[in-house]
Amino acid sequence: MVVILKRNTSKEQTQEIIHWLKELGNIEVNPIYGEHTTILGLVGDTSALDINRVNSNPHIENVKRIQEPYKRANRKFHPLDTVVEVSGRKFGGTELQVIAGPCSVETEEQIIEVAQKVKESGATLLRGGAFKPRTSPYSFQGLGEDGLTLLLKAKKATGMPIVTEIMNINHLPLFEDVDVIQVGARNMQNFEMLKELGKIDKPILLKRGLANTIEEFLMSAEYIMSGGNEKVILCERGIRTFETQTRNTLDISAVPLLKNLSHLPVIVDPSHASGLPWLVEPLSKAAIAAGADGVMIEVHNNPPKALSDGAQSLRPSEFDVIMKKLEKLAEFEGKTIG
Repeated sequence: MVVILKRNTSKEQTQEIIHWLKELGNIEVNPIYGEHTTILGLVGDTSALDINRVNSNPHIENVKRIQEPYKRANRKFHPLDTVVEVSGRKFGGTELQVIAGPCSVETEEQIIEVAQKVKESGATLLRGGAFKPRTSPYSFQGLGEDGLTLLLKAKKATGMPIVTEIMNINHLPLFEDVDVIQVGARNMQNFEMLKELGKIDKPILLKRGLANTIEEFLMSAEYIMSGGNEKVILCERGIRTFETQTRNTLDISAVPLLKNLSHLPVIVDPSHASGLPWLVEPLSKAAIAAGADGVMIEVHNNPPKALSDGAQSLRPSEFDVIMKKLEKLAEFEGKTIG
């Protein structure tokens, strides 16, 4: 349920209303203060609340019930866009973020070289996998803790915030210096992990599962937010369909749908969506034109020798060409990269 207060309601009166609402039922009340409007988001069993009685309060403008099962992630609950800040970079608003780097961290020389080159091209955050979820148990699984150490060295060398995936919630202490923790597609419905990530004060990049609906995606975000962590960035990375020409099928409609249903920032991963490096440019353009708040692109200094996902990775020179085009598109959309 959402309670919209009248414009002249003071903060003292708002607190009185919050106290009154809590007395009416076993609910939690979350105030959202906008420039002109204050909205109270009611979470819990609101079925017993009498809308007419709530509406009778002279300071209340309107009361709406939220039918969707996700409350905190719902735009009705939070009409203004949420902006998630990462070391001065903002996901949402008028900024676009470009996350770039290799699928896997392989050596110190590799990750630092790639980090320096993508930064020179205009990338704003560095991605790299230390723990890698692989379909085959015989494939390269990542360097683990050593990979995190190398990522932090690249961060120190370039000043770029780092994004990397967590595979096991027991590894969380190792991620203390990681700027953005990624939850991969395979773990989108690892609810125990999501609950634990909801208890920390760190941005979470949540990827959509390869066979999950938009509602299921938002419910996973709800798990994190219900624990108190509202720094969630949604990532569309393609879904599994009957099409075999691409690795996955980029659901470009998910971008405006998510922006309409939720207040959370949305980015797109064109590398995993297509699996083809030549498709990264048009899909990145489509993502930004559709309203995405950024893109996540795989870049490797030597794709043929990459230990994972080399076939879909761009060379730094190819990434540089794309960045110049994305900068022009961002300007056309009234936004800036970084």
